[in-house]
Amino acid sequence: MESIFPIYIFILGLLIGSFLNVCIYRIPKGENISYPPSHCTSCGNNIKFYDLIPVLSWIFLRGKCRKCGEKISSRYALIELATAILFLLTYFHYGISINLVRFLILIPFLIVIAMIDYDTMDVYTITTWIAISIGVVLLGVNFYLKEPVATYIYGGILGSGLIIFIILLSKLILGTEGMGWGDAEICGLCGLFLGFKLTVAMLFFSFIIGGVIGVYLLKLKKKSGRSEMPFGPSIIIAALIIIIWGYRIMNWYLGTF
Repeated sequence: MESIFPIYIFILGLLIGSFLNVCIYRIPKGENISYPPSHCTSCGNNIKFYDLIPVLSWIFLRGKCRKCGEKISSRYALIELATAILFLLTYFHYGISINLVRFLILIPFLIVIAMIDYDTMDVYTITTWIAISIGVVLLGVNFYLKEPVATYIYGGILGSGLIIFIILLSKLILGTEGMGWGDAEICGLCGLFLGFKLTVAMLFFSFIIGGVIGVYLLKLKKKSGRSEMPFGPSIIIAALIIIIWGYRIMNWYLGTF
């Protein structure tokens, strides 16, 4: 049973990834995520169950709608596959544990928030606050199991507090917020799930990743110096890295010095 558990985790990731695509598409439009059923956004035809198999259906249909032939973005399959791989890596790192449950809950929210922020430059509170509420419930579970609780509270305070400080300081000095309040929600959410130490590492990597992406976009002239760039995806990429490799990175860093 234990030998095939990774297969179950991978399949679970694929299925959840398929649902995340629905959320990413519908939430910014204010649409219900459960009704109507999945349909082609071009011809409106309801998609049959055998055309909803994650990744495989996209491959078999050659990235096109069965009825109208309209192209289906490869991003759908990539999100499904990425979710499954992240689930699998998380399982290999944490095994069957409360941390596995914690991060398998967090990862789907992070993917949805990152993709919507990338597409729209908006962070929707329906995603962040539902996740934060679940994080608070997990604190109760930790308390009941006599597991650490304070570190996650401190992580949430550090994550949101630092971004709020930057926003207020930027507004005071530059007259502009610089970063969005949605970024504070994302960092607070991540801190609530990661705990204090991993939140420190996440914040460090998020600013590095954000800087690299910003320089890259400026060099490609896709953004001007005054253009807004979503910071949420950088935070979330950093959080995903820390979820899987955070303790290894910290141990390596401390061992080096």
